[in-house]
Amino acid sequence: MTRIAIINGKLADPAATDLSPGIILIEDDRIAAAGDFAVPADAETIDAAGLVVAPGLIDLGVFATDKPAFHFGGITRAALMPDQSSPLDDAGLIRQATRAGKPDFWVHPIAAATRGLKGAELAEIGMMQAAGARAVGTGRQWIADSGVMMRVLSYASGLGLTVITHAEDSGLTGKAVATSGETATRLGLPHAPACAEAMAIARDIMLARATGGAIHFRLVTTGAGFDLIRAAKAEGLKVTCGISPAYLFLSDNAVTDFRTFARLSPPLRSEDDRRATIAAVADGTVDVITSSHDPRGPEDKRLPFADAAPGMAGAETLLALSLNLVRDGHVTLNRLMTLLSANPARILGVNGGSFAAGSAADLIFVDPDAPWIVDSGKMAAQAGNTPFDRMPVQGRVRRIMKGGNFL
Repeated sequence: MTRIAIINGKLADPAATDLSPGIILIEDDRIAAAGDFAVPADAETIDAAGLVVAPGLIDLGVFATDKPAFHFGGITRAALMPDQSSPLDDAGLIRQATRAGKPDFWVHPIAAATRGLKGAELAEIGMMQAAGARAVGTGRQWIADSGVMMRVLSYASGLGLTVITHAEDSGLTGKAVATSGETATRLGLPHAPACAEAMAIARDIMLARATGGAIHFRLVTTGAGFDLIRAAKAEGLKVTCGISPAYLFLSDNAVTDFRTFARLSPPLRSEDDRRATIAAVADGTVDVITSSHDPRGPEDKRLPFADAAPGMAGAETLLALSLNLVRDGHVTLNRLMTLLSANPARILGVNGGSFAAGSAADLIFVDPDAPWIVDSGKMAAQAGNTPFDRMPVQGRVRRIMKGGNFL
């Protein structure tokens, strides 16, 4: 048995309240202990040199596996959305996806809820779970047929799987590419009211109540949406929600001058809604922060705004941007790691995101104050389509460990 003791680190334990000095003992590919104790005589020691040691990030909902970007950003596990060139609606495709990151990171596929993600016929969810799927997803689309969505929730509940859903009523959004408001009107962009999100959330909460199923709203971006999530949680329903940094730090003003790198799905919201996302993180309504990593090349982005594909490359900037929440006093660093690691692990049912004994030894060594500048032309990702281009940020992952081995 190989034993490694990581010393002189500041432990960002999601189960603890505050950052504290301590030791992490690793046995083979698992964490054996974390805290203040004597280093065993037979353990190899690794000096963390005062860096923050945290669980590897678990990115709940990426659209592409991207080794260089994941390593730069400290992502050791990624839940892959079913929206692929061939939708992940078949056990063979799920099995293939689980192998996509080996040996560099873990990939946890999200099974398509319906065949071809068309929202009509249920996919073989049970077979996909047996092949390695960790959740069920509606992809970039909302399932408009309430009967179909109810069956998805019922079936997934029987298998112990969470349904990850997109929250926009498609009857309202249609071909909209922006949120209704001054910016969309001034630019002449097809737009839809922000209430499309709350309407979708309200229906799906009702169905979750009726079925007893667990539902995760991958991105909630409006104050009205968060109010519904808060009420559902207070009721004791199995409801969780996520957000990505773009909605925390950008409003719909970012699409001024038809900036396609800021074309996202759902679209950026008003400044009031942006502030509501910050408040929802601070009060614990938000469970997960995800990168929504979706690298898009010039062929997808160098187009008229309405024709450009939505999405941004977010893996590299996920941690650095999220650390702004700590510096601004909205959350502690330990709480941030709950949002980036522990809660995603719980929703996916994987043994990671924690310093608990027996948890996978997937760790990152972070310098939270290291300055750098986001540069879309130099990103490690497959494409540098980020709305944060040229923004100064702080926080760099210096080393990354997967299963007790440095990468």
